[in-house]
Amino acid sequence: MIHKQQLINRFISYVTIDTESNPNSITTPSSKNQWELAHKLVDELKSIGMEEVTLDDNCYVMAALPSNVDFEVPVIGFVSHMDTSPDFTARNVKPQIIENYDGKDIVLNERENIILSPSYFDDLLQYKGQTLITTDGTTLLGADDKAGICEIVSAMEYLIQHPEINHGKIRVCFTPDEEIGRGAHHFDVEKFGADWAYTMDGSQVGELEYENFNAAKAVVTIQGKIVHPGYAKGKMINSQHIATDFINSLPRLEKPEHTEGREGFFHLSSVQGGVDKTVLDYIIRDLDKNIFEARKEMFTKLATEINSQLENNLVTVKLTDQYFNMREKIEPVMHIVDIAEEAMIAAGVTPIIKPIRGGTDGSQLSYMGLPCPNIFAGGHNFHGRYEYIPVESMQKATEVIVKIANLTAEKYQL
Repeated sequence: MIHKQQLINRFISYVTIDTESNPNSITTPSSKNQWELAHKLVDELKSIGMEEVTLDDNCYVMAALPSNVDFEVPVIGFVSHMDTSPDFTARNVKPQIIENYDGKDIVLNERENIILSPSYFDDLLQYKGQTLITTDGTTLLGADDKAGICEIVSAMEYLIQHPEINHGKIRVCFTPDEEIGRGAHHFDVEKFGADWAYTMDGSQVGELEYENFNAAKAVVTIQGKIVHPGYAKGKMINSQHIATDFINSLPRLEKPEHTEGREGFFHLSSVQGGVDKTVLDYIIRDLDKNIFEARKEMFTKLATEINSQLENNLVTVKLTDQYFNMREKIEPVMHIVDIAEEAMIAAGVTPIIKPIRGGTDGSQLSYMGLPCPNIFAGGHNFHGRYEYIPVESMQKATEVIVKIANLTAEKYQL
């Protein structure tokens, strides 16, 4: 069993480093602070006995644990990302440790009356009696995905300290900028050299995922004309009103707050503008490729329709594909999902096999030739002040990594 305090100490040492990625940056990594965690991980991986430890010019950390068996075993990998979401600040994270959680409200910040309550977040009740790590209500926590990093490093350390556990060669990689969709953009699959891998980037204990959304970004730009409102008749074109028409013309219930399971959505992530110009940033998501394409087409058709009612083509749409459903790349090698499921059961975890309502580095890596399902890291309420993680879930995730390594070796033993 992985020691709880060891996990707590390691996790806190990671989350107190601000690694928020920046979607407006054109550099890799998108924020300088990610280098701080990368250098720390390089030192730590070397100190626990990992080999082939490298940090490249794009801030990708890689390392290897050599095989300890005398027969050939496929090389497997484990991947997590170093950055945190720009949706909410990661500056000056102050983790709080709640031991033996009693199932009641948790006061994150008394001064600002910020409460983490099971009456709203009922998944908390699964973890009565466990040790929780929460925020102080003013930042996110960073369990997405520093919990995954913590679990991978801890599992490698455990395997090094327990050479009686058979395993083949294992590769690990920690990536920058996953939260802004660039985590795999400079991933050197050939250098990594694994036959398959797992991202440790899921949420609730037991999650095992080999499907994810097809994803696109849509930027809708509406041009208006601004003149003095006292002389505006027949002259002013208020781009904000046109933007409102565009927003209201999309299916009202096909939004994240109204969908679940396999249902896709349109999500308006930001609005910037005034009378003269308004820009709408959308993300488009669907598990079904055909419906995904139809969703994108809806944007272009809607722009054409609105433009036909105006004197000029004032509405433009720029669509950019971000990633695709990994399922078609995983199904031909479903044994890698079977191994993860078997490892969970061996660790006393009930597998929850379901689609990811989002994406991971693994979705892009799968299309780059590295099949890469996703496994739980244990956190909840990512990207905001109510984020928390049970330490016991981190223990289980670490144990699952160890079990996967051992099971893979056992299945290939002559």
